[in-house]
Amino acid sequence: MRHGKKFNHLGRQRGHRKALLKNLSNALIKHKRIKTTLAKAKALRKYLEPLITKSKTNSVHSQRVVFSYLQNKEAIKELFGEIAGKVGSRPGGYLRVIKLGFRQGDGAEMAMIEFVDYNEVYSGKSDAGSGKKRTRRGRRRRKGGEETVAAATAVDTVEEVVDSGEEE
Repeated sequence: MRHGKKFNHLGRQRGHRKALLKNLSNALIKHKRIKTTLAKAKALRKYLEPLITKSKTNSVHSQRVVFSYLQNKEAIKELFGEIAGKVGSRPGGYLRVIKLGFRQGDGAEMAMIEFVDYNEVYSGKSDAGSGKKRTRRGRRRRKGGEETVAAATAVDTVEEVVDSGEEE
C-alpha cells in the first residue's frame, strides 16, 4: 500500500531521478525559463523552491548545502547573487508552472516553468502602468453623494462671498 506517499518518482530509479532534477534545476537557473513535461515541472518546483529559500541567507553553510544538490558553481553564483536579490522580499512561490498543451509525438502534457520575478507580463511590473493601480470594477458614485458635495461647495462659496462683503 502507498498511503501518504505523495512523492512522484517520475518512472525512474533514485539516481536517475536525482540527476534529472539537478540538470533541470541548473538549466532553469541559467535560462530563467524552460519547457518540459508537466510532471517534471511540478517535481522540479518541489525540488528547487527550498533551495531558493536557502539562497536568501547568503552564508557559507547554505551555499554548501545548495551545492550538494546542484553540483554547479555557476548556478550557485547565479542563485545566491541575482536570483536571491530579486526574490529576497518574497515569502515563497518563486516558480510558476504554465500548461502549454500536449506534445505532438506522444501526447504528454507540456508545461513551461519559470521564475515569477523574471516575467513582467504575468507579474504586472510593467513600465506602462506603474503610476496607478487599476481595478477592473468601475468607481461607483452615489448621486446623493455628488449632490451633497456640490451643495457643500456652493455653501462654502456663498459664505466666502458673504464674509468678503461684510469686510468691505
